[in-house]
Amino acid sequence: MAKPSNNDDARWISKTKSFLKTERTFVPEASFENYPLSDLIRGLLKVDRFERGRITCLLTVKQPATNIFGSLHGGAVATIAEFVAVACAKSVVVNDDRELFLGELTLSYLSAAFINTELEVEGCIVRHGRNVTVISVEFRIKENKKLVYNARATFYKIPVAKL
Repeated sequence: MAKPSNNDDARWISKTKSFLKTERTFVPEASFENYPLSDLIRGLLKVDRFERGRITCLLTVKQPATNIFGSLHGGAVATIAEFVAVACAKSVVVNDDRELFLGELTLSYLSAAFINTELEVEGCIVRHGRNVTVISVEFRIKENKKLVYNARATFYKIPVAKL
């Protein structure tokens, strides 16, 4: 793979930061008024470290994103994992007009993160090829580094139509 120029570096950093601010986690535009989850998730995540192919966010578990047991809701875990994985995948796509398609998302719920627990959510590239990108996302309790959730996302690049 060719090493990107400084202009490419600035371009992918800008694109990924823009994505983190505006991405609506694939919910159709018309349903935003009735679907506050993407705004909620974006409000909970704070980017801690960002580099090409790796992103680390901090997440404090708050009541709106919890289940009846007071731990982070499984759907919120999946949404956060997808959000971080897409941001990580887009950080390595510089000069490619093709869209990413989430082909697979697997989750392991190993433990629970309760209200006011601070988590580190780290996404990193496992494999990045011409047509497939695989991302690993780990949720760890910040205090003791205990792994509570683990996810793996596989993205496929959709070919650009030649009309």
